[in-house]
Amino acid sequence: MKWRKWNNILHRDIGYLCVGLTLIYVISGIAVNHMSDWNPSFSVEVSHSTIEPVHSQSVLLQPGEIRAILSQLELPLEYRNSFQPDPQTLRIFQSGNTITVNLKNGQVTQEKVKKRFLLYEFNHLHLNRVKGLWTIIADIYAVALGVVAITGLFVLKGKKGIKGRGGWLTAAGIIIPIVFILIYL
Repeated sequence: MKWRKWNNILHRDIGYLCVGLTLIYVISGIAVNHMSDWNPSFSVEVSHSTIEPVHSQSVLLQPGEIRAILSQLELPLEYRNSFQPDPQTLRIFQSGNTITVNLKNGQVTQEKVKKRFLLYEFNHLHLNRVKGLWTIIADIYAVALGVVAITGLFVLKGKKGIKGRGGWLTAAGIIIPIVFILIYL
């Protein structure tokens, strides 16, 4: 069997194996590229409401007083922690919710954080936050992409292959990142 036939078989079969992860990396990569515009993993919903002003006997609110505030907001009474950055402001931390209360006027701001559907998971994999076995899978995937890239150079012959248009496109694909490295680094 000729080498080109084996090249094409490798290119095709490894390419098929890479499709799922490639799509995950494509979606996650575009999302992560725009982190300055949005949080690609979480959405934050901000809401405002008002409760009765809180008058406490002590400088720091007690757990019962904090639960009374949560009750007025019709929220679960359990909370992870609380913090008073100043005498008139209280922050209450619940799972997925940060509540800021102005004790003097009763104004409340809630910031509810939710994982974005699929994007959270895709970004988790793409940024290798899983570690362990996933690192090995990601390394194998990277090598597989390298094989697909190299075998792809030799799929076509002639004017459309590496000796023609393919060569020019390959050169452009190498030159573009080099130019950006030289300009920005």
